[in-house]
Amino acid sequence: MITKQEVEHVAKLAQLELTEEEKEKYTEQFSNILDYFKQLKEVHTENVEPMVHVLAMRNIMREDRAEISSDKGEILRNAPLEEDGFFKVPKI
Repeated sequence: MITKQEVEHVAKLAQLELTEEEKEKYTEQFSNILDYFKQLKEVHTENVEPMVHVLAMRNIMREDRAEISSDKGEILRNAPLEEDGFFKVPKI
């Protein structure tokens, strides 16, 4: 069971400001998640071989092929700011 104080501590570490309503909500949700993990710990997995891959071992990706790209000038026409052939964005 997770306490409200633990939720507040984690929020402080993550530099999050939570309302009282959010603290209550997350306390309940985190407790439910931990309860679910307790259920999983009870599952008997002895004599069960680990599963390497769910799907059959085959390549399911699309074929890699070269395609003609869009026109750079056409793309830059949609840019709010452009400089020397590049998108110009505000400094952060």
